[in-house]
Amino acid sequence: MIILAIDTSCDETAAAVTEEIRILSNIIWSQASLHAKFGGVYPTLAKRMHQERIDWVIGKAITNSKTQISSLDAVAVTIGPGLAPALEVGIKYAIKLTKKYNKPLIPVNHVEGHLFSPLARPKNSQSPISNFQLPTSKLFPCLGLVVSGGTTQLILAKDLGKYKILANTIDDALGEALDKGARLLGLGYPGGAVLEKIARLHNVSAKQFQENTYSLPLPMLGRENEGKFSYSGLKTALARTVSKIKNQKGSLSKSDIQELASTYQDVAFSHLIRIISNTIYHLPFTIHHLLVSGGVASNLTLRKKIRKMAKELNITPLFPYSKKLCTDNAAMIGVCAFLKTKRPSAIIKPKLASKIDRAPKFSIEDVL
Repeated sequence: MIILAIDTSCDETAAAVTEEIRILSNIIWSQASLHAKFGGVYPTLAKRMHQERIDWVIGKAITNSKTQISSLDAVAVTIGPGLAPALEVGIKYAIKLTKKYNKPLIPVNHVEGHLFSPLARPKNSQSPISNFQLPTSKLFPCLGLVVSGGTTQLILAKDLGKYKILANTIDDALGEALDKGARLLGLGYPGGAVLEKIARLHNVSAKQFQENTYSLPLPMLGRENEGKFSYSGLKTALARTVSKIKNQKGSLSKSDIQELASTYQDVAFSHLIRIISNTIYHLPFTIHHLLVSGGVASNLTLRKKIRKMAKELNITPLFPYSKKLCTDNAAMIGVCAFLKTKRPSAIIKPKLASKIDRAPKFSIEDVL
């Protein structure tokens, strides 16, 4: 089954063509540099940029996949969660294609797309899944960890379309917290990836053998069983530490920035791991897989911590095969759409496509 997938949920205009779980093409045009001066995504600007780029992105995805729109089996599109003005662009375009070419439409939850992105395979994969049957594959029940700029959730996937959020952020998402931490250290926006690099410089230096000068509090200490992630307090603690250093020294030194980046990231990840491991330990049944996705899933330090935890708990962590599949993309939407075709009710006939609308606060628990 060949699907054209579209995602305009935030600040990436993305289109992809997938064949079952194999990715034939995956095109992403990022607006990050345009939003940097705002310190975050500006919704009306995001919508305008999506409108300007979506024709080119979809055309490029079709060309790179060496297919034709007329030969597609379906069109898939993200309907939420996300920025309402941005979502609207992708949905309207998907409906237009559905009607023009008489193709069914598959609406997809963005978080559900992230959830199953570790199952995606490259187009040259020698293991197509024409006989792939998820309900009997021993994957379920499993856990999914989605960590991005807008989402930090630990999700129990009982089966396709049957999800329960076991832990959720009560303030900042992890990716958002890393970006804000980077900005406090003068590393710019978006800064999560830069923060990772700076932290690594500290970790490989001679300072790793010395006692750190600065410490930051571990969030929700002693409250790991509440199913809550929280990063606003950690961010505030970093802001106070930075302010104190500047009052004492006038500015942050290079070593200050490296150590604070390392400490901040380490505490943020340690908090995440404590909540996840405590949740898994208290599950009344056994799970064998943890699907890890979202932009922060590309962080090598976090992957190392997750692998260590998974080994201790005797579970298998699965990550997307490419970093490009960690950030927002349409390939994951196509893969998820294919999996959803196992349930005919998830497929919308062309004549009913116009009823599909954006759902900015679409919870994965509401997916059918």
